[in-house]
Amino acid sequence: MGPAEAWYEPPAMAMTRPLHTRDFRFRRAQNWLTLGLTYAAMYMARYNFAFANKSLSDQYGFSKTQIGAIITFSTLLYGVSAMFNGPLADRIGGRRAMLIGASGALVFNAAFGLGAYLGFIGTGTVLLGYLATTWSLNMYFQSFSALALIKVNSGWFHVSERGVFSAIFGSMIQSGRAAVYALMTAAVVVALPWQWKFFLPAVAVAVFTVLTFLFVRDTPKDAGLADFDPEDATSGDTEEVNFAYVAKKVFTNPVAVTIACAEFATGLVRKGFEEWFPRYMVEVQNLRLDNPIFQRNALGIVVAGIAGAFVAGTLSDWAFQSRRPPVAFIGYVLQVGALAVVWHAPSVNAVALAFVVNSFAISMVHSMLSGTASMDFGGKRASATAAGMFDGMQYIGGSVMGFGMGWLLDKHGWGAWGPSMIGFAAIGAILVATLWNARPRRGGGH
Repeated sequence: MGPAEAWYEPPAMAMTRPLHTRDFRFRRAQNWLTLGLTYAAMYMARYNFAFANKSLSDQYGFSKTQIGAIITFSTLLYGVSAMFNGPLADRIGGRRAMLIGASGALVFNAAFGLGAYLGFIGTGTVLLGYLATTWSLNMYFQSFSALALIKVNSGWFHVSERGVFSAIFGSMIQSGRAAVYALMTAAVVVALPWQWKFFLPAVAVAVFTVLTFLFVRDTPKDAGLADFDPEDATSGDTEEVNFAYVAKKVFTNPVAVTIACAEFATGLVRKGFEEWFPRYMVEVQNLRLDNPIFQRNALGIVVAGIAGAFVAGTLSDWAFQSRRPPVAFIGYVLQVGALAVVWHAPSVNAVALAFVVNSFAISMVHSMLSGTASMDFGGKRASATAAGMFDGMQYIGGSVMGFGMGWLLDKHGWGAWGPSMIGFAAIGAILVATLWNARPRRGGGH
């Protein structure tokens, strides 16, 4: 059997769903609830930058290209770091990786906000360098979070459960976006200096870092329960988990490499949209951050993200027999349609609806590829490495949409924003379509 064929199973094969004890279900719920909320807090400390984007330009005179440079450097560092930190997380465990990441995120969010009070660094190039450095360091530590989440969950969830439970986790993660959108558009926070957009998320991360230390465990066995076999790509393997092992499992897997390429395209669309849409609404649609129309649209984007994760997980597990690529394909196609509406911008209501659909579609793709396929094709023993490869490629792609998008907007205006992302969504659709029947063989068959 060739290396590619080893990763395909006939879609008609039924998957046996495991029966768990009451104690197992209760302890698993405690584990994933704490972990999911910690990751949601980390999202608050990541998505807050978009809401300070225009404030930094207004207060310090930074151009869109200069603000974009901060996004590019930090996003690129996230992507590269995720690839290196994935094998590390597979060795040290997801719990430790999350504690490392959360600790760094709270420190450097606070440090970013403190830049406003460090008068000796001025308000020009030195300040820009300081902000780029501290935000890049925040993103370095943020790169541990997705790896940690997936690493822990791969030890607690069977392959047949992962689509739906990834949807649950996706909704919890989106709650972090909901919190930051609600917080950043609240009149009291809008009235505060921009640095409070970083201080408040740092406090939230600090609280959940402590809860992660107290309640999260890497595997059922670590929590005093009997372990179980998730029947994924590394089930039955007994080799030492080192770089050679995880590299063999992930970096030489043709399905994983194709997903990584699709995730590069995902990153271009996701970061191009998420980092710039608040500024678009302010500058093009003339809506303040605390405007009710803006607030409703921001809430709609978050709700759509939650719905996208649930629809994707349910379709994957029940309609496509735990296959992830078909659902991702649907998500990419929806992105193309939504971005076409943004391109032509017929009305503010049409654009708002397109934003909601695009968020729904991005969530479908993200939850299936980074969130679920990494557990499936990396397996319990190499899931963090797979997550690092997929998430890393997504952020490396997304890094282009910082400096590159800022330059594009400075030169050509907002009319170039929508069409600049459409082609990448189409490329992603083509790539995942080639993996339509891909699913890991159970019991360690390779």
